[in-house]
Amino acid sequence: MKNFILIFSLFFFNNISFSQERSVDIENSYVKWIGKEITTKTHFGKLILSGGNILINNDQVTGEVKVNMESLLVEDLKGEWAKKLEGHLKSQDFFYVDNYKESSLKAISSSKSSENSYKVNGLLTIKDITHPITFDLSVNGETLTTKLVFDRSKYNVRFRSGSFFENLGDKLILDDIELEVKLLLN
Repeated sequence: MKNFILIFSLFFFNNISFSQERSVDIENSYVKWIGKEITTKTHFGKLILSGGNILINNDQVTGEVKVNMESLLVEDLKGEWAKKLEGHLKSQDFFYVDNYKESSLKAISSSKSSENSYKVNGLLTIKDITHPITFDLSVNGETLTTKLVFDRSKYNVRFRSGSFFENLGDKLILDDIELEVKLLLN
């Protein structure tokens, strides 16, 4: 009888889909960004999260993370040049951080693509403008990672954008912004 109970317990508990909403460790999570000009010039930096919760079960990952836009840092430049670019990116020309202090990425549905990977359908909100976005997400224990690209012109980020201005020549800044997101869960 003990063997039956043990076998039943192992079978039963192995087939239950455990899921729990987990908060994001904002001190050890981040978003890296990369922006490029039409020339080979590239700028990159980091943003810090202001909060987030993620729900993971066997077949789905859902949840939302919020990004503190005031934390925008430039890491490819140093000193005065980094501060100037940070100020410009925070200005009305780009992300208008005084009015839009937070952005968010919300995972609304997903499907499992492999053992530790999901195809996620989400909503990206920047400057209070929301658009759908799809990306691949890797889950490795307590760590979630993704790389995604968004078109800044869809979020009314116009400065030197070919979507809004003509004849920019080598002053053109590409609309696609690359993001690398790393989330650690509590």
